[in-house]
Amino acid sequence: MNDYIVFFDSGCEPSLQLLGGKCASLVSLTAAGMPVPPGFAVTTTAFDHFVDGTGLREEIRVKLAEIDPDDVACVDRVSAQIRAGIEARAVPEDMRGVFHTAYDQLMSRFAEDVPVAVRSSATAEDLPDASFAGQQDTYLWLTGYDAVNEHLRRCWASLYTSRAITYRLRNSIPETDLSMAVAVQKMVNARAAGVAMTLDPANGDRSKIVVDASWGVGEMVVSGQVTPDNILLDKVMLTVVRQHIGDKHAELVPDPLTGALVEREVQAERRAVRCLTDDQLLAVAAMAKRAEKHYRCPQDIEWALDADLPDGENLLLLQSRPETVHSVNPTTAATAVAATPKAGATSTKASGMPSFSFAGLTGPTALSRR
Repeated sequence: MNDYIVFFDSGCEPSLQLLGGKCASLVSLTAAGMPVPPGFAVTTTAFDHFVDGTGLREEIRVKLAEIDPDDVACVDRVSAQIRAGIEARAVPEDMRGVFHTAYDQLMSRFAEDVPVAVRSSATAEDLPDASFAGQQDTYLWLTGYDAVNEHLRRCWASLYTSRAITYRLRNSIPETDLSMAVAVQKMVNARAAGVAMTLDPANGDRSKIVVDASWGVGEMVVSGQVTPDNILLDKVMLTVVRQHIGDKHAELVPDPLTGALVEREVQAERRAVRCLTDDQLLAVAAMAKRAEKHYRCPQDIEWALDADLPDGENLLLLQSRPETVHSVNPTTAATAVAATPKAGATSTKASGMPSFSFAGLTGPTALSRR
């Protein structure tokens, strides 16, 4: 709709430099007709205008020049100073109305206001040859524009987590062209959720699909806080080769009284059974295959079954990123970028404080992907 906002279904080209890795993927997958929850990206142009317009650019450059990447205390100190500076700055006046309008337009698609996820989308993440996963923040189950506006700046600030700074320094990734977009996306009321990979991560076998699934919102799976169901399928026949029923001892679900995510113990009888029916499992595997076909390389997807939608319409794709362990070769990065279709192609703790350990999740929560 403008330089600062791009809706996932706007038909915009999925530009990595404008949208960051996560949002570019969501735009591309939406254009491909995949079942992506609706939302919009606050673009890297907005972030760049914010840091330039508030004088942060030079301040950040000076602070980063002080860092010794081998001195953990130094990295942590500089990281905290930069993040505090970003979170303390007010968004420039000319941007505030644009953000509020975009949020109102998203809410207008529903009968009543819905909770959203606010998700970081850096320009150097979700790439075939990089392992940036988990270095920036995601905030879940936020309601109201004020909460979204606050956590937008927290996502911007998470570009400078200690982990992200150290990774970039040790891998000689320049700060020059680094930027951050942010996804604001309808939250899924997940009955069950998890991840799927279009190869076997144990040995790189591309003839297999592996699905990890657990009850509730999927962050307990990707964070390793629960032992999920683990199912290995044949990619061609979509038959189960092997499965392990995980303990799935806890789930993240919305509290109807507070509207926040809470961690709840799963009853013994639900722990003992697979959280996906046969039809749901096949649908997850088929969606993973579709994402792999779209990007033409092995994919690591996040999915959820929305409890508010009817069967057959409730499986949603939250993210798809290249698998980066077994499938990378010297040409993969260039091939995957070139293969990304243009749009239109057949393609917190209650306080919202960040948590990198995923421990003690009790409400709208800051999370990092693996």
